Amino acid sequence: MFPVLETDRLTLRKITDQDAKTIFACFSNHEVTRYYGLENMESIEQAISMVQTFSGLYQENRGIRWGIERKDTKELIGTIGFHALAQKHRRAEIGYEIIPAHWRNGFASEAISAVVSYGYATLGLTRIGEVVFTENEASNRLLVKMGFQKEGVLRQYMYQDGIPYDTNVYSMVTSRE
Repeated sequence: MFPVLETDRLTLRKITDQDAKTIFACFSNHEVTRYYGLENMESIEQAISMVQTFSGLYQENRGIRWGIERKDTKELIGTIGFHALAQKHRRAEIGYEIIPAHWRNGFASEAISAVVSYGYATLGLTRIGEVVFTENEASNRLLVKMGFQKEGVLRQYMYQDGIPYDTNVYSMVTSRE
């Protein structure tokens, strides 16, 4: 059964086909995709395909992606989750995005905190990583604030609109038992 996570203001829940319209609104917005390594969506069909990809990640035990829903308005404001899940090595990478109208309200840090806790307590992870465009100042600041440590720079690691970009690599690790 797909896990639902609760925070003070958010419900992290399964993403369904009914969310495709919001997924499209998010991923067709250049403010969201410019540091994502993903071209802007051009059709609702692409959003439906992404929802199916998220579902497949979970079914194949390669990751998990939650929809970030505000408790007060019941609106989906973004997604968050783990990809590159390697249970044998007890690691995964975290990724997230929030629709710009909801930026700077602390929603990302609230969701990250819940997902990191789930990763350590339930999935038994010892390392959670993140790769972020060096230009993405808000995400770089947020990860440091959340306790992630910068490990280095991957040069020309991701392409956006046909242009290679450097990325910062972050991680959060638990101590060995």
